[in-house]
Amino acid sequence: MMTEPTLFSNKKILTVSELNRLANQVLTQSFPLFWVSGEVSNLTRAASGHWYFSLKDSGAQVRCVMFKGRNSYLDWTPKEGDKVEARCTVTLYEARGDFQLTIEFLQRAGLGILFEAFEKLKAKLQLEGLFDAVYKKRLPTHPKKIGIVTSPDAAALRDVLTTLKRRMPSIPIVIYPTPVQGKGVARLIANAIDSANARAECDVLIICRGGGSIEDLWQFNEEIVARAIAESTIPTISGVGHETDFTICDFVADMRAATPTAAAELATPSREGLVNALNQLKQQLSRNMQYVFNQRGQALDYLARRLISPSQQIAQQKTQLTQIGYRLNASINQQLQSKQHNVLRLSQNLQHLNPQAVLTRGYAFVQNKLGTIISTSEQLQSGDEVVLTFGVGSAEAKISKIST
Repeated sequence: MMTEPTLFSNKKILTVSELNRLANQVLTQSFPLFWVSGEVSNLTRAASGHWYFSLKDSGAQVRCVMFKGRNSYLDWTPKEGDKVEARCTVTLYEARGDFQLTIEFLQRAGLGILFEAFEKLKAKLQLEGLFDAVYKKRLPTHPKKIGIVTSPDAAALRDVLTTLKRRMPSIPIVIYPTPVQGKGVARLIANAIDSANARAECDVLIICRGGGSIEDLWQFNEEIVARAIAESTIPTISGVGHETDFTICDFVADMRAATPTAAAELATPSREGLVNALNQLKQQLSRNMQYVFNQRGQALDYLARRLISPSQQIAQQKTQLTQIGYRLNASINQQLQSKQHNVLRLSQNLQHLNPQAVLTRGYAFVQNKLGTIISTSEQLQSGDEVVLTFGVGSAEAKISKIST
Protein backbone atom coordinates (compact mmCIF):
# COMPACT_ATOMS: atom_id res chain seq x y z
CA MET A 1 0.00 0.00 0.00
CA MET A 2 1.22 3.49 -0.88
CA THR A 3 1.83 5.81 2.00
CA GLU A 4 0.77 9.43 1.89
CA PRO A 5 3.47 12.08 1.65
CA THR A 6 4.76 13.40 4.92
CA LEU A 7 3.22 16.74 4.05
CA PHE A 8 -0.28 15.32 4.41
CA SER A 9 0.33 12.75 7.16
CA ASN A 10 -0.16 15.25 9.94
CA LYS A 11 -3.54 16.37 8.59
CA LYS A 12 -2.19 19.92 8.00
CA ILE A 13 -4.49 22.18 6.09
CA LEU A 14 -2.60 24.19 3.36
CA THR A 15 -3.40 27.62 2.14
CA VAL A 16 -3.71 28.14 -1.62
CA SER A 17 -0.47 30.10 -1.67
CA GLU A 18 1.36 27.27 0.12
CA LEU A 19 -0.10 24.74 -2.26
CA ASN A 20 0.94 26.63 -5.36
CA ARG A 21 4.40 27.29 -3.93
CA LEU A 22 4.91 23.59 -3.18
CA ALA A 23 3.58 22.65 -6.61
CA ASN A 24 5.97 25.10 -8.25
CA GLN A 25 8.88 23.56 -6.32
CA VAL A 26 7.89 20.07 -7.41
CA LEU A 27 7.59 21.10 -11.07
CA THR A 28 10.86 23.03 -11.08
CA GLN A 29 12.78 20.16 -9.49
CA SER A 30 11.16 17.52 -11.66
CA PHE A 31 11.76 19.20 -15.01
CA PRO A 32 15.32 20.38 -15.60
CA LEU A 33 16.10 22.64 -18.57
CA PHE A 34 14.75 20.98 -21.73
CA TRP A 35 13.64 21.67 -25.33
CA VAL A 36 10.08 21.71 -26.58
CA SER A 37 8.69 22.51 -30.03
CA GLY A 38 5.38 23.99 -31.07
CA GLU A 39 3.52 26.74 -32.88
CA VAL A 40 3.34 30.27 -31.50
CA SER A 41 -0.18 31.40 -30.61
CA ASN A 42 -1.74 34.38 -28.80
CA LEU A 43 1.52 36.34 -28.70
CA THR A 44 1.50 39.45 -26.50
CA ARG A 45 4.45 41.81 -26.06
CA ALA A 46 3.82 43.62 -22.82
CA ALA A 47 4.88 47.16 -22.03
CA SER A 48 7.33 45.71 -19.52
CA GLY A 49 9.17 44.02 -22.39
CA HIS A 50 8.08 40.50 -21.41
CA TRP A 51 6.55 38.19 -24.04
CA TYR A 52 3.51 36.08 -23.31
CA PHE A 53 2.23 33.42 -25.71
CA SER A 54 1.18 29.81 -26.04
CA LEU A 55 2.88 26.88 -27.71
CA LYS A 56 0.53 24.41 -29.29
CA ASP A 57 0.44 21.36 -31.45
CA SER A 58 -2.50 19.44 -32.88
CA GLY A 59 -3.46 17.98 -29.52
CA ALA A 60 -2.62 20.47 -26.77
CA GLN A 61 -1.22 23.85 -25.80
CA VAL A 62 0.76 25.35 -22.92
CA ARG A 63 1.19 28.88 -21.65
CA CYS A 64 4.66 30.43 -21.98
CA VAL A 65 6.50 33.48 -20.76
CA MET A 66 9.83 34.89 -21.98
CA PHE A 67 11.09 37.67 -19.78
CA LYS A 68 12.73 40.81 -21.13
CA GLY A 69 16.14 39.78 -19.81
CA ARG A 70 16.08 36.74 -22.11
CA ASN A 71 14.22 37.92 -25.23
CA SER A 72 16.50 40.94 -25.60
CA TYR A 73 19.26 38.57 -26.74
CA LEU A 74 17.24 37.42 -29.77
CA ASP A 75 17.86 39.07 -33.14
CA TRP A 76 14.34 38.24 -34.30
CA THR A 77 10.79 38.48 -33.00
CA PRO A 78 8.36 35.57 -33.29
CA LYS A 79 4.95 36.06 -34.80
CA GLU A 80 1.66 34.16 -34.85
CA GLY A 81 1.95 30.77 -36.46
CA ASP A 82 5.77 30.52 -36.28
CA LYS A 83 7.09 27.03 -35.69
CA VAL A 84 9.65 27.38 -32.93
CA GLU A 85 11.90 25.39 -30.62
CA ALA A 86 12.15 26.61 -27.03
CA ARG A 87 14.64 25.81 -24.32
CA CYS A 88 12.68 26.19 -21.09
CA THR A 89 11.78 25.11 -17.59
CA VAL A 90 8.37 24.18 -16.16
CA THR A 91 7.04 26.63 -13.58
CA LEU A 92 3.78 27.54 -11.90
CA TYR A 93 2.58 31.12 -11.79
CA GLU A 94 1.66 30.96 -8.13
CA ALA A 95 -0.59 34.04 -8.07
CA ARG A 96 -3.00 32.43 -10.52
CA GLY A 97 -2.08 28.78 -10.23
CA ASP A 98 -1.30 28.69 -13.95
CA PHE A 99 1.00 25.98 -15.27
CA GLN A 100 3.50 27.58 -17.70
CA LEU A 101 6.85 27.30 -19.41
CA THR A 102 9.57 29.86 -18.70
CA ILE A 103 11.50 30.29 -21.99
CA GLU A 104 15.27 30.75 -21.74
CA PHE A 105 16.02 30.66 -25.49
CA LEU A 106 13.90 30.60 -28.62
CA GLN A 107 14.75 29.66 -32.19
CA ARG A 108 12.90 28.87 -35.35
CA ALA A 109 12.03 25.22 -35.78
CA GLY A 110 14.62 23.28 -37.77
CA LEU A 111 17.50 25.64 -36.92
CA GLY A 112 19.24 22.89 -35.07
CA ILE A 113 19.40 20.87 -38.27
CA LEU A 114 20.51 23.91 -40.26
CA PHE A 115 23.24 24.81 -37.77
CA GLU A 116 24.45 21.24 -37.84
CA ALA A 117 24.59 21.30 -41.64
CA PHE A 118 26.35 24.67 -41.53
CA GLU A 119 29.05 23.47 -39.16
CA LYS A 120 29.52 20.23 -41.09
CA LEU A 121 30.06 22.01 -44.44
CA LYS A 122 32.23 24.67 -42.80
CA ALA A 123 34.51 21.99 -41.31
CA LYS A 124 34.70 20.17 -44.66
CA LEU A 125 35.64 23.24 -46.69
CA GLN A 126 38.06 24.46 -44.06
CA LEU A 127 39.81 21.09 -44.15
CA GLU A 128 40.14 21.46 -47.95
CA GLY A 129 41.79 24.86 -47.45
CA LEU A 130 39.07 27.00 -49.04
CA PHE A 131 39.26 29.44 -46.13
CA ASP A 132 43.07 29.72 -46.04
CA ALA A 133 44.45 33.24 -46.18
CA VAL A 134 47.17 32.17 -48.60
CA TYR A 135 44.54 31.74 -51.31
CA LYS A 136 42.87 35.10 -50.71
CA LYS A 137 43.26 37.51 -53.63
CA ARG A 138 44.00 41.16 -52.98
CA LEU A 139 41.33 43.66 -53.89
CA PRO A 140 42.33 46.22 -56.54
CA THR A 141 43.03 49.65 -55.14
CA HIS A 142 41.52 51.42 -58.15
CA PRO A 143 39.11 49.07 -59.94
CA LYS A 144 38.14 49.94 -63.51
CA LYS A 145 34.80 48.11 -63.35
CA ILE A 146 32.82 46.55 -60.49
CA GLY A 147 30.49 43.55 -60.74
CA ILE A 148 27.55 42.85 -58.42
CA VAL A 149 25.90 39.44 -57.97
CA THR A 150 22.46 39.97 -56.41
CA SER A 151 18.77 40.34 -57.17
CA PRO A 152 17.84 43.46 -59.19
CA ASP A 153 14.90 43.94 -56.82
CA ALA A 154 16.91 43.65 -53.61
CA ALA A 155 17.10 46.62 -51.26
CA ALA A 156 20.76 45.69 -50.77
CA LEU A 157 21.44 46.54 -54.43
CA ARG A 158 20.07 50.07 -53.96
CA ASP A 159 22.29 50.53 -50.92
CA VAL A 160 25.34 49.31 -52.83
CA LEU A 161 24.66 51.49 -55.88
CA THR A 162 24.07 54.55 -53.69
CA THR A 163 27.35 53.98 -51.87
CA LEU A 164 29.32 53.38 -55.09
CA LYS A 165 27.89 56.54 -56.65
CA ARG A 166 28.81 58.56 -53.58
CA ARG A 167 32.34 57.21 -53.29
CA MET A 168 33.41 56.89 -56.93
CA PRO A 169 30.71 57.71 -59.51
CA SER A 170 33.10 57.33 -62.45
CA ILE A 171 33.49 53.53 -62.05
CA PRO A 172 31.17 51.51 -64.35
CA ILE A 173 28.94 48.89 -62.69
CA VAL A 174 27.88 45.52 -64.11
CA ILE A 175 25.00 43.64 -62.43
CA TYR A 176 24.83 39.85 -62.75
CA PRO A 177 21.18 39.29 -61.75
CA THR A 178 20.10 36.27 -59.74
CA PRO A 179 17.43 35.46 -57.14
CA VAL A 180 18.94 35.39 -53.65
CA GLN A 181 16.25 33.57 -51.70
CA GLY A 182 14.21 30.45 -52.25
CA LYS A 183 14.61 26.79 -53.02
CA GLY A 184 17.17 25.96 -55.70
CA VAL A 185 18.52 29.52 -55.81
CA ALA A 186 22.05 28.42 -54.84
CA ARG A 187 22.58 27.02 -58.35
CA LEU A 188 21.51 30.35 -59.88
CA ILE A 189 23.85 32.31 -57.61
CA ALA A 190 26.74 30.03 -58.58
CA ASN A 191 25.84 30.45 -62.28
CA ALA A 192 25.93 34.24 -61.92
CA ILE A 193 29.40 34.05 -60.33
CA ASP A 194 30.60 31.73 -63.11
CA SER A 195 29.14 34.07 -65.74
CA ALA A 196 31.00 37.04 -64.27
CA ASN A 197 34.26 35.12 -64.47
CA ALA A 198 33.57 33.89 -68.01
CA ARG A 199 32.92 37.45 -69.20
CA ALA A 200 36.02 38.70 -67.33
CA GLU A 201 34.98 42.34 -67.54
CA CYS A 202 35.26 43.34 -63.87
CA ASP A 203 38.16 43.84 -61.49
CA VAL A 204 36.21 42.98 -58.34
CA LEU A 205 32.94 41.13 -57.65
CA ILE A 206 30.48 41.98 -54.85
CA ILE A 207 28.17 39.13 -53.77
CA CYS A 208 25.44 40.57 -51.61
CA ARG A 209 21.94 40.50 -50.19
CA GLY A 210 20.25 42.09 -47.20
CA GLY A 211 19.77 40.60 -43.75
CA GLY A 212 17.34 37.89 -42.80
CA SER A 213 16.87 34.70 -40.91
CA ILE A 214 19.19 31.76 -41.28
CA GLU A 215 16.65 30.22 -43.63
CA ASP A 216 16.60 33.40 -45.75
CA LEU A 217 20.38 33.39 -46.02
CA TRP A 218 20.74 29.65 -46.40
CA GLN A 219 21.41 29.73 -50.15
CA PHE A 220 24.74 31.38 -49.35
CA ASN A 221 25.60 28.40 -47.13
CA GLU A 222 25.32 25.92 -50.00
CA GLU A 223 28.46 24.12 -51.18
CA ILE A 224 27.87 24.97 -54.84
CA VAL A 225 28.05 28.71 -54.07
CA ALA A 226 31.14 28.26 -51.90
CA ARG A 227 32.99 26.42 -54.67
CA ALA A 228 31.97 28.97 -57.30
CA ILE A 229 33.45 31.71 -55.12
CA ALA A 230 36.60 29.67 -54.44
CA GLU A 231 37.14 29.10 -58.18
CA SER A 232 36.56 32.76 -59.09
CA THR A 233 39.56 34.41 -60.71
CA ILE A 234 38.03 37.81 -59.90
CA PRO A 235 38.59 39.01 -56.31
CA THR A 236 35.33 38.63 -54.38
CA ILE A 237 33.69 40.53 -51.52
CA SER A 238 30.90 38.89 -49.50
CA GLY A 239 28.30 41.37 -48.27
CA VAL A 240 25.56 38.99 -47.15
CA GLY A 241 23.23 39.90 -44.28
CA HIS A 242 23.89 42.13 -41.31
CA GLU A 243 27.01 42.45 -39.17
CA THR A 244 25.98 39.56 -36.90
CA ASP A 245 25.16 37.23 -39.81
CA PHE A 246 27.80 34.77 -40.97
CA THR A 247 27.54 32.47 -43.98
CA ILE A 248 29.88 30.02 -45.70
CA CYS A 249 30.14 32.67 -48.43
CA ASP A 250 31.84 35.00 -45.92
CA PHE A 251 34.57 32.48 -45.14
CA VAL A 252 35.35 31.56 -48.77
CA ALA A 253 35.30 35.08 -50.26
CA ASP A 254 38.53 37.04 -50.51
CA MET A 255 37.05 39.71 -48.23
CA ARG A 256 34.06 39.69 -45.86
CA ALA A 257 32.01 42.85 -45.37
CA ALA A 258 29.62 43.33 -42.45
CA THR A 259 26.86 44.66 -44.73
CA PRO A 260 26.25 45.25 -48.46
CA THR A 261 27.02 48.93 -47.91
CA ALA A 262 30.32 48.01 -46.28
CA ALA A 263 31.08 45.77 -49.28
CA ALA A 264 30.63 48.74 -51.63
CA GLU A 265 33.00 50.78 -49.46
CA LEU A 266 35.62 48.03 -49.57
CA ALA A 267 35.35 47.75 -53.35
CA THR A 268 35.98 51.41 -54.12
CA PRO A 269 38.39 54.11 -53.13
CA SER A 270 36.72 57.14 -51.65
CA ARG A 271 36.57 60.02 -54.11
CA GLU A 272 36.51 62.44 -51.22
CA GLY A 273 39.45 60.66 -49.63
CA LEU A 274 41.42 60.78 -52.89
CA VAL A 275 40.66 64.48 -53.31
CA ASN A 276 41.78 65.16 -49.74
CA ALA A 277 44.95 63.12 -50.27
CA LEU A 278 45.59 64.99 -53.52
CA ASN A 279 45.14 68.32 -51.78
CA GLN A 280 47.58 67.26 -49.08
CA LEU A 281 50.12 66.26 -51.74
CA LYS A 282 49.52 69.57 -53.48
CA GLN A 283 50.18 71.48 -50.27
CA GLN A 284 53.28 69.39 -49.56
CA LEU A 285 54.56 69.97 -53.10
CA SER A 286 53.90 73.69 -52.75
CA ARG A 287 55.83 73.78 -49.46
CA ASN A 288 58.70 71.81 -50.98
CA MET A 289 58.85 74.09 -54.02
CA GLN A 290 58.77 77.18 -51.84
CA TYR A 291 61.58 75.73 -49.74
CA VAL A 292 63.67 75.06 -52.85
CA PHE A 293 62.96 78.55 -54.20
CA ASN A 294 64.02 80.08 -50.89
CA GLN A 295 67.22 78.04 -50.84
CA ARG A 296 68.05 78.93 -54.43
CA GLY A 297 67.22 82.59 -53.75
CA GLN A 298 69.62 82.71 -50.84
CA ALA A 299 72.32 81.06 -52.94
CA LEU A 300 71.72 83.60 -55.73
CA ASP A 301 71.95 86.48 -53.28
CA TYR A 302 75.23 85.08 -51.97
CA LEU A 303 76.66 84.76 -55.47
CA ALA A 304 75.39 88.21 -56.41
CA ARG A 305 77.41 89.75 -53.59
CA ARG A 306 80.52 88.08 -54.99
CA LEU A 307 79.79 89.17 -58.57
CA ILE A 308 81.47 92.36 -59.94
CA SER A 309 79.06 94.62 -61.77
CA PRO A 310 79.41 94.18 -65.59
CA SER A 311 79.01 97.98 -66.10
CA GLN A 312 82.03 98.59 -63.91
CA GLN A 313 84.03 96.06 -65.88
CA ILE A 314 82.98 97.66 -69.17
CA ALA A 315 83.99 101.13 -67.93
CA GLN A 316 87.34 99.82 -66.72
CA GLN A 317 87.92 98.00 -70.01
CA LYS A 318 87.01 101.15 -71.96
CA THR A 319 89.51 103.14 -69.95
CA GLN A 320 92.14 100.46 -70.46
CA LEU A 321 91.36 100.35 -74.18
CA THR A 322 91.68 104.16 -74.44
CA GLN A 323 95.00 104.08 -72.63
CA ILE A 324 96.24 101.29 -74.86
CA GLY A 325 95.11 103.34 -77.89
CA TYR A 326 97.05 106.34 -76.66
CA ARG A 327 100.14 104.25 -76.06
CA LEU A 328 99.78 102.59 -79.44
CA ASN A 329 99.48 105.93 -81.26
CA ALA A 330 102.45 107.31 -79.38
CA SER A 331 104.46 104.21 -80.17
CA ILE A 332 103.49 104.36 -83.83
CA ASN A 333 104.32 108.07 -84.08
CA GLN A 334 107.62 107.51 -82.35
CA GLN A 335 108.51 104.65 -84.64
CA LEU A 336 107.33 106.63 -87.66
CA GLN A 337 109.48 109.60 -86.71
CA SER A 338 112.44 107.29 -86.16
CA LYS A 339 111.91 105.69 -89.55
CA GLN A 340 111.53 109.10 -91.16
CA HIS A 341 114.86 110.20 -89.64
CA ASN A 342 116.50 107.03 -90.91
CA VAL A 343 115.05 107.55 -94.39
CA LEU A 344 116.25 111.14 -94.39
CA ARG A 345 119.68 110.10 -93.24
CA LEU A 346 119.85 107.31 -95.79
CA SER A 347 118.56 109.67 -98.46
CA GLN A 348 121.30 112.09 -97.63
CA ASN A 349 123.89 109.35 -97.66
CA LEU A 350 122.52 108.11 -100.93
CA GLN A 351 122.65 111.59 -102.34
CA HIS A 352 126.31 111.82 -101.41
CA LEU A 353 127.01 108.49 -103.03
CA ASN A 354 124.98 109.21 -106.17
CA PRO A 355 127.37 108.98 -109.15
CA GLN A 356 125.39 111.56 -110.96
CA ALA A 357 126.20 114.05 -108.29
CA VAL A 358 129.90 113.24 -108.68
CA LEU A 359 129.63 113.72 -112.42
CA THR A 360 128.26 117.23 -111.98
CA ARG A 361 131.55 118.16 -110.49
CA GLY A 362 133.38 117.35 -113.77
CA TYR A 363 133.78 113.64 -113.46
CA ALA A 364 132.60 110.98 -115.96
CA PHE A 365 132.36 107.21 -115.96
CA VAL A 366 133.28 104.90 -118.83
CA GLN A 367 131.25 101.96 -120.14
CA ASN A 368 132.06 99.56 -122.94
CA LYS A 369 129.51 98.67 -125.59
CA LEU A 370 128.05 96.05 -123.30
CA GLY A 371 127.30 98.67 -120.60
CA THR A 372 129.97 97.39 -118.26
CA ILE A 373 131.61 100.15 -116.25
CA ILE A 374 135.32 100.38 -116.90
CA SER A 375 137.10 101.00 -113.65
CA THR A 376 140.65 100.03 -114.77
CA SER A 377 142.64 100.37 -117.99
CA GLU A 378 143.28 96.68 -117.95
CA GLN A 379 139.66 96.19 -119.05
CA LEU A 380 140.41 97.99 -122.33
CA GLN A 381 142.33 97.31 -125.46
CA SER A 382 143.46 99.68 -128.13
CA GLY A 383 140.66 100.35 -130.57
CA ASP A 384 137.79 99.56 -128.12
CA GLU A 385 134.81 101.80 -128.36
CA VAL A 386 133.51 103.25 -125.12
CA VAL A 387 130.75 105.56 -123.91
CA LEU A 388 131.58 108.48 -121.67
CA THR A 389 128.79 109.62 -119.37
CA PHE A 390 129.00 113.16 -117.96
CA GLY A 391 126.98 115.13 -115.51
CA VAL A 392 124.94 116.25 -118.44
CA GLY A 393 124.97 114.17 -121.60
CA SER A 394 127.33 111.49 -122.93
CA ALA A 395 129.85 110.92 -125.76
CA GLU A 396 131.36 108.00 -127.64
CA ALA A 397 135.14 107.55 -127.92
CA LYS A 398 137.62 105.12 -129.32
CA ILE A 399 140.64 103.99 -127.34
CA SER A 400 143.90 104.73 -129.07
CA LYS A 401 146.41 104.23 -126.30
CA ILE A 402 146.34 102.45 -123.00
CA SER A 403 148.48 103.35 -119.98
CA THR A 404 148.75 101.14 -116.90
